[in-house]
Amino acid sequence: MNTRLFVIAITPAIAIIFGIYLSDRYDREPLKLLLLTYLLGAISVVPIIIVEELLLKLNIFSGVLDAFYIAFIVAGLTEEYFKRLVILKVPYKTKYFNEKLDGIVYGVFSAMGFATVENIVYVVYRYANNPHVGLYRGVFSVPAHAVFGITMGYYLSLAKFDIDEKRARKNMRRSLYMPIFLHGIFNFILMAGIPQLSLLFVPYVIYIWWLNQRKLSKFMYDSKSRFIDINREE
Repeated sequence: MNTRLFVIAITPAIAIIFGIYLSDRYDREPLKLLLLTYLLGAISVVPIIIVEELLLKLNIFSGVLDAFYIAFIVAGLTEEYFKRLVILKVPYKTKYFNEKLDGIVYGVFSAMGFATVENIVYVVYRYANNPHVGLYRGVFSVPAHAVFGITMGYYLSLAKFDIDEKRARKNMRRSLYMPIFLHGIFNFILMAGIPQLSLLFVPYVIYIWWLNQRKLSKFMYDSKSRFIDINREE
């Protein structure tokens, strides 16, 4: 294994989880739980590969429909479903998931676990002879997975802390289909083979980053306000 390529492959995800960990400055999550979420996100690659291979065998489409099916169903639905399952089965059920920012933190850790393994596969093994793959994926693909994780965690938190059951169920559904939607568009732009559509790629990436930065900032502010209120009560 090429050590230099391995470092290039893991650095973007490590940098992102370090950044999101520092963002949770008022009520940080236990490192053991964060690490577990990250590792389970990485392990989710196994069932994801199995399901994706099955779905690819069922693919009857061609052309643009083929690109749409692979982007939204094979990749988007499968990957986001299992990354979300990690959160729902582990941190979501613990006492430590006690504020809205936590959804985003765990969402990003799960997503980065998956993205780390995926990036190693692409950068170190599949495209080891192409020096541009590591740069491209570090700038676009890995951060995109973080964005999908933020979106997922945002709606999971809205669902968990909403006293309105109908609205909570709606946000629980959104925690799955919204990241699938964002993920699918990201992949479809790249896979459709439509030159005019490819011009939208960079603006789209910038837009979803801006949109999710607002979600992160909102919950960071909520976390700070909650911390101040708790200290006042004491």
